[in-house]
Amino acid sequence: MSGRLETPLLDQVKSPDELRKLEKGQLRQVADELRAEMIDAVSVTGGHFGAGLGVVELTVALHYVFNTPEDRLIWDVGHQAYPHKILTGRREQIRTIRQGGGLSPFTKRSESDYDPFGAGHSSTSISAALGMAVANKMSDKPGRGIAVIGDGAMSAGMAYEAMNNAKQAGNRLVVILNDNEMSIAPAVGAMSAYLAKILSSRSFLSLRDLGKKIVSHFPKPIADTARRAEEYARGIATGGTLFDELGFYYIGPIDGHNMDHLLPVLENVRDAQDGPILIHVVTEKGKGHPFETPNLEKYHAVPKFDVVTKEHQKSKPSAPTYTNVFADALIKEAAIDDKIVAITAAMPSGTGINKFEEKFPDRTFDVGIAEQHAVTFAAGLAAEGYKPFATIYSTFLQRAYDQIVHDVAVQKLPVRFAIDRAGLVGADGPTHAGSFDVTYLASLPHMIVMAAADEADLMHMVATAASINDKPSAVRYPRGEGRGVALPKKGEILEIGKGRIVKQGSKVAILSLGARLDEALKAADELEAKGLSTTVADARFAKPIDEKLIRDLAASHDVLLTIEEGSIGGFGAHVMDYLADEGILDGSLKVRALKLPDVFQDHGNPADMYAEAGLDAKGIVASVLKALGHNSIGQETIEQTARS
Repeated sequence: MSGRLETPLLDQVKSPDELRKLEKGQLRQVADELRAEMIDAVSVTGGHFGAGLGVVELTVALHYVFNTPEDRLIWDVGHQAYPHKILTGRREQIRTIRQGGGLSPFTKRSESDYDPFGAGHSSTSISAALGMAVANKMSDKPGRGIAVIGDGAMSAGMAYEAMNNAKQAGNRLVVILNDNEMSIAPAVGAMSAYLAKILSSRSFLSLRDLGKKIVSHFPKPIADTARRAEEYARGIATGGTLFDELGFYYIGPIDGHNMDHLLPVLENVRDAQDGPILIHVVTEKGKGHPFETPNLEKYHAVPKFDVVTKEHQKSKPSAPTYTNVFADALIKEAAIDDKIVAITAAMPSGTGINKFEEKFPDRTFDVGIAEQHAVTFAAGLAAEGYKPFATIYSTFLQRAYDQIVHDVAVQKLPVRFAIDRAGLVGADGPTHAGSFDVTYLASLPHMIVMAAADEADLMHMVATAASINDKPSAVRYPRGEGRGVALPKKGEILEIGKGRIVKQGSKVAILSLGARLDEALKAADELEAKGLSTTVADARFAKPIDEKLIRDLAASHDVLLTIEEGSIGGFGAHVMDYLADEGILDGSLKVRALKLPDVFQDHGNPADMYAEAGLDAKGIVASVLKALGHNSIGQETIEQTARS
């Protein structure tokens, strides 16, 4: 057995301080051991995979060269932060990542001093790093802001908004452009590495600065010609003219897996007096993955797998996923209506739009990580008579709220919002939870908001949205498998603002919006067993609400309980407003609104998270009994589980 295997260097690295005590020649071994450790950890937990494997060498080099955490290292999105967490004192916890009570799947300020900024949504890193860099500059502190951002995240306008202001930070700001799709530069090799080393050296930077000062004294035409000549020459050599125009000194591209290329460039940048600086690093997403062939997304995220056999430990689905049902329903509608088009913001497979694209490639648009553009682009299509379905995760649609208001709702343009991942999403935690869409959409004039209780309902709502041509509409649906209900051949157009009675009773009324319907029915069975006749209704629409249904339920029951997978201010608030305005709350009716608690719930198993929120059958029963003053399940249990 070799000495390398007998004495793993990674065991000696409890923090970046200890990493920096090693010789440069040992860093290759550290990177190899770090990659193996990450693969083993993800095999146990499942999780984000490709991005982290692609930045192993970069992670080691950054922590080795820069003085973290004083130098603020910010990972955009955070999918690639697993190696970072292992190197920053969290190796012993890495197999708890994404598990309830374990490490966050993304960087999190409360988790470590080495996580200076929380991540989850893309393209925020440069803005945050700029803020930290300027703060250090104003405080006369040496620390830098270092943003590591992927080429995909660079498609978002926010990244360029930040870069446009970067000169304020001077040499305190360093941006690492992690290009893992080869979308910007050609293959890199010895020549580009040599150029990057020369261009990042202190002597070249000083000479360049001197040249600027000399040129500034030339007559303007000569100065302009000299400046253009330098930019042209550097553009040919490095492809950096775009970033120069944004105020950055561009270095690269360099091989992000070659320590001999990375280390000298990072050291030169660390010691530079001029800035801000952008380093273009080319990496391979999923590098070193253990599978025979990577999928199209380079194992962006994987379920648990066996390290030896490489087999995924994924349970066989018992019902189609909501995402696939949506895609199939949209394809059926598009087959008979050539005005229907689909838009996604860099999530074609996550939203099912890849299936739509197979059938209708000319009617499918992936705009990249640019949700604001996606919404206004959809508005432009709608203004010209097309029927766009803007298919975006709930949490990412938040990023385009002004466009929803200003460009869609105010103008009553019939954009159809298909909102995937509505409600809690489990392991991805609060940054990805779809908690707020009902609240922020149902408050808008002209907006129709639907929530699917099952897969058949979703098909009907897609057909309904396709038929609405005079105002915007939205349909929300959860992540994962459906209820396993029988699916119609094609969706039917629903009457706008009308719910349905699913189970008839007389004492308690449960009015459910969306995918809590199963739990409402389970709760009804438990209440019936306690002698409480229970009605269960599916609201279907958060806006407009079914006023007649609500009036009838209020008039014929002692308790009216609403339940939704959303935040304060959502469906329950609209029902309460209606009852108050009609004077119905003045009587003996007991009304309760069950919703997500007013906190950002940590990641965990979705069923456990809903139970914690009181939105499972047990929580519903407890809330009803508490409203009635019953003690049938014990006062202590009621107090622990009820949410009113």
